[in-house]
Amino acid sequence: MNLGLEIILAFLPGLIWLLFFLQEDINHDPKRMIAKVFFAGMLSAIAALLIEIVTHSWLQGVALTIPRIIEDNINIFVGFAFIEELTKFIFVYAVVRRSSYFDEPLDAMIYLVTGALGFATAENLFLVFSSHNIQDAFSIIVLRFIGATLLHALASGVMGHHWARGIKYKIEGWAILIGLALATGIHALFNYFIFKYSDLLVYPTAFLFLVGFFVLYDFEELKQIEEAEGPPPVRPPAAS
Repeated sequence: MNLGLEIILAFLPGLIWLLFFLQEDINHDPKRMIAKVFFAGMLSAIAALLIEIVTHSWLQGVALTIPRIIEDNINIFVGFAFIEELTKFIFVYAVVRRSSYFDEPLDAMIYLVTGALGFATAENLFLVFSSHNIQDAFSIIVLRFIGATLLHALASGVMGHHWARGIKYKIEGWAILIGLALATGIHALFNYFIFKYSDLLVYPTAFLFLVGFFVLYDFEELKQIEEAEGPPPVRPPAAS
């Protein structure tokens, strides 16, 4: 396959969704900062993959000791979802926490969604490079555009919303933990739907649209608060 075309295909879903979600940004953070966070998200995908490789056997072992509440044990779904959501957050937090551009709670959602789309793009690159021909690569990208790529953005958006509210109401630590738990649950449930209903994608797709409705509502809620009250400082300005 053509290397350039493969790269374009892999980046396309993430960039399209990035342009969509950046419309929610009131003050339009610099493109340089957005690119830095996006790249951090790509690096977080590599870190998450390494952690998953190391912990895979352990998670399977733990799964054997947990009662089967449903037909299939969901321990592996929850474990991998937690690893990916936590890794995305850590890498984005490391980039933005001392930046002077991170100056309003809404930025928590914007930057986490941006990093998540970088994460999904790294996954897309791996899958496209692993495909046998351009037709297979195209099919993978189409499915991931309305599937896993959107999932990563929405799960991180939920976490970002809680982080933003934690910043605003000065309960940042607890808010991050709650957001992480919700993002992990959303991620794990989507993966379970994909596994359970692999031939009937209407269920995971409908689930994402439902989550997407709430994420867009969360964006609007934060924007209305900031437009009414003005953006309170997130933390003292520092070097970008």
